[in-house]
Order: sequence, then structure tokens, then C-alpha cells
Amino acid sequence: MPESTVPALSPTPRADTGSRRTDRPPPSPRTAPAPGDAPTITVASVPAGHVYVRHLSPPEGDHVTRLDDPRPCGAPSGSQQWWPPVMLDPDWVERNADAFDVFHLHFGFDAQSPGALRELLETLRRKGKPLVYTVHDLVNPHHRDEGAHRAQLDLLVPAADRLVTLTPGAAEEIAARWGRTALVLPHPHVVEEPELTRPRPRHGRFVVGVHAKSIRPNMDPLPVVKVLADALADLPDAVLRVDCHPDIDDPASHWYAPGVLGELRGLERAGLLELSVHDYFTDAALWDYLIGLDVSVLPYRFGTHSGWLEACHDLGTTVLAPSCGFYAQQRPCLTYGHDRRGLDAASLRDAVRTAYEERPAWRADPADRALERLDIAERHAALYGSLL
Repeated sequence: MPESTVPALSPTPRADTGSRRTDRPPPSPRTAPAPGDAPTITVASVPAGHVYVRHLSPPEGDHVTRLDDPRPCGAPSGSQQWWPPVMLDPDWVERNADAFDVFHLHFGFDAQSPGALRELLETLRRKGKPLVYTVHDLVNPHHRDEGAHRAQLDLLVPAADRLVTLTPGAAEEIAARWGRTALVLPHPHVVEEPELTRPRPRHGRFVVGVHAKSIRPNMDPLPVVKVLADALADLPDAVLRVDCHPDIDDPASHWYAPGVLGELRGLERAGLLELSVHDYFTDAALWDYLIGLDVSVLPYRFGTHSGWLEACHDLGTTVLAPSCGFYAQQRPCLTYGHDRRGLDAASLRDAVRTAYEERPAWRADPADRALERLDIAERHAALYGSLL
């Protein structure tokens, strides 16, 4: 789900073992271009309907127009489903080349073979359509084996006319691996008004949340939950809330994780956590959940950037982010040691105790978020214009 002026990490993720704060200044103010200053630029974004992409334009619009996502075969009429992205089909590019000026790829290409991506790139080149690629993920959080995603990146990164990414550390890794320079632009806000200025609820408990979702491959929630349950038992009025989806206990599901739900229920019976098993949250329910937490712990052992972290920043929920990837460069947060090598339990205990004792107040300022979104939109418009 991703930039900043904080010091860059090294090209490979650091194995930080202690809790660490990261802070960043607000964006510099910008003004919107006057209507008619520039011709309209039409962009084929893959996807267009995702909140990240929608917030690359200012609320009042600008001279950049993004095509709507074509409805995938089999998707219900009127649904917001954009996957699998129809725009990745070379035949779609062939038929619609006159309808757009720039092709901007974000994500959604997980299922594309190198051959299919190569055909797409060749079609764009033959039609004279420049390619912008925003590198959200240097490793794919949905793949246990990095090979397939690495092969896709080895095609896309060298072929793109311009590259964008979300953090300086990711840009450094792109430069080290492919010798390419990526423009670093932050992730825009995720939450919108009126939730962006919604007052945080007052309650007498210190609530730490771990949302295991459907336990995608980059998650290792059980070790994290067990350390937190032990650490919070010593803190007055502290409670651990754990959420997950029911498919992790369904043998017929792709997401079946044998034994995990049983262990969580055992911890709940022991009074060490509160467990909530439910289907995917709607956006409104997700904002209710996040704003009701004091701390959200990301149980990731690999990854790159996080839209979840951005939503927490919008709502004022402190994030405990793992040391893998570049989460700590996105927004102010506390970190703990967690990567493919395992979990540093001591650093997780230190981080949650710091959050408990100091109660950081790192909520995004809505005015800063509005200026930042305008800046991001202007810089994308300038990027597109430079290719035309």
C-alpha cells in the first residue's frame, strides 16, 4: 500500500535492533497552476482507481487526466474492481494508443510473465508511448520466492522512460541494482475528510493492534503477537487486540494457515489478547479500527513501503514498523528488528514500551497533507510534460 528528507538508508535494509524515531518536516508550499496554463495530458494509469493513484491529482483537478480502469472480464457491472488490469494487455494498448499520452505503471502486474511484460513494453515503444514506472515494491509482499518479481523488475526498471519511488532508501537500491535514477515523491494521504480531521476517541486503555489480515507471505504475526502479549502484561491498562480474516482457518482457502487461529484463541483464553476474526473491513470500518488503536504493529518480515502506515499517520495512530524495507523513511514511527532472519524480541519490547511511556503524537496536519498532495500532483504533471 508508500519521500522524505530523512537520512537515507543503505541500499540493502539495515538490521536495526532498537526502537528508533524518524521525523520529517512538512512539505514546502506550492500553488496550483492557473487554468489553461498547460495542455491536457492524458495518462493510462495501471491502476487508476486505487487511492494512491487517485490522490496524485489535487481535489479540484488539474491538466492531467487519467483514463478510467477498463472493467476486467468477469467483474460485476458497476464494481470498483480493477484487477487483473486490462491496460496491461498489449492488444488494449494497440487499440487505445490514440487515447493516451503517457503510460504509468504502479502495480497489478503480479501475474504477468516476463514474456507478456516484454510484449507490452515492445507495443508501447512501437506506438511511441513513454512509460513511467513507480517502484512501490522492490520485493513483492505476496511472493515467498523473490525470483518472479525480480525478473519483472529486471524488465520494467531498465525499460521505463522515467522512474518514481517513495523513499530515498528505495531510490538508492534502484541506483545500486540497475544504475537508474528514480525521482523520490512521497505517498499522498490515504484518509479523506471528514475522517482526516476526526477527533481521536478518548478511552482508559492503551490499545496495541496487530492485524494479521489473511497472513500474506511477508507476514509472521505469531512471534510478534507472543512478544507483545508478554510485554503488555506488565503495563497497566494495556491491551493487545489481534485481528485476522476467517480464511486463515479454511482448508479450502489459498490463505489457509494451519494452527494459527488455534494458537491465537489459546492466547485469548489465557487473557493475553482480544481476538477479532472477521471479513475484510470496508474503508469506513478500517478508519474506525485504526483510530481506535494507540499503536499499530506491522508484523512484516520483508517488504518495501506501506499504505497502511500512511493511513495510521493520517489518523494519529503510532506505528511500530519492522526494520526491513523502508517503512521508517515514510513517516514518523518507531521501529523494531524484524526481517527474513527473524524477530528481535528485545527491540519489539523496547519499542512498545517507548510508545506506552511517551505516547507520541505524530498525526498528520491536514493542511500539510493538502499542500503535499498539491506538490505531488504538480511534480507528476511536470514529469509527464517532460516526456512530451
